[in-house]
Amino acid sequence: GGSSGIGAAAALELARCGARVILATRSARRGEAAASRIRRETGNNQVLFMHLDLASLRSVRAFASTFLHQEPQLHLLINNAGVSAGGTTEDGFSLPFQVNHLGHFLLTQLLLERLRSCAPSRVVIVASSAHCAGRLRPETLGRPPSGLFSAFQDYCDSKLANVLHARELATREQGTQVTCYAVHPGFVNTSLFRHAPLWLKPLLLPLAWLLFLDASEGAQVVLDCATQDGLEPLSGRYFTDCGPRLPWPAGRDDRLARALWEGSERLVGL
Repeated sequence: GGSSGIGAAAALELARCGARVILATRSARRGEAAASRIRRETGNNQVLFMHLDLASLRSVRAFASTFLHQEPQLHLLINNAGVSAGGTTEDGFSLPFQVNHLGHFLLTQLLLERLRSCAPSRVVIVASSAHCAGRLRPETLGRPPSGLFSAFQDYCDSKLANVLHARELATREQGTQVTCYAVHPGFVNTSLFRHAPLWLKPLLLPLAWLLFLDASEGAQVVLDCATQDGLEPLSGRYFTDCGPRLPWPAGRDDRLARALWEGSERLVGL
């Protein structure tokens, strides 16, 4: 998710540090434009676009296959892409839950062996404080919730899944030198708000411009978890701009984290 917002800001800074950066984005036009802009601004020609649509598990598998064939190294995976709109994917799952969690879960699993072989390596999952309102039920994973605010609930559920994904991945990767961190970047003015209901936009968008962080500020905690020395003992933790913080109680539920992992494996066909 590096074509705009937090992802583009993080990619820019990593490119400035001399990293080889792959922008995995859904839109070829926006992805190529972002890669070209970052190459121009940094002088780093090792910034490339590769197509990835997280709303399609077929696309996730195709991306992973292409990446593993072309790229021998992988030291850092930033799962950043996100949507807040309602809807259903071609795979039959709710759009926010698949894009924000299931697609990232499958991608991480398909790239995990490469991360292990290149260790020490890290996975950073962009979550949100919205996980506080998440209500995951293993028996209904992937189904859109009902009710007037179903899209908002779906988004919160997916953010809780992000926090629990990082927690369980860290548990399972103990001893491999692959570490994982869930990140709340703050309230950031990004294109995520394009999905807000029409009646809410007149209120939300002025507030976003006045009070919210810009993308480069929101990317800072992502970059800290990606590059800061000595974070390995904190694998699986939830980070804000103030450092590691306890997530809300549901985000510390190890039984729910295991159930989410096993349910996600089943839903993506692993």
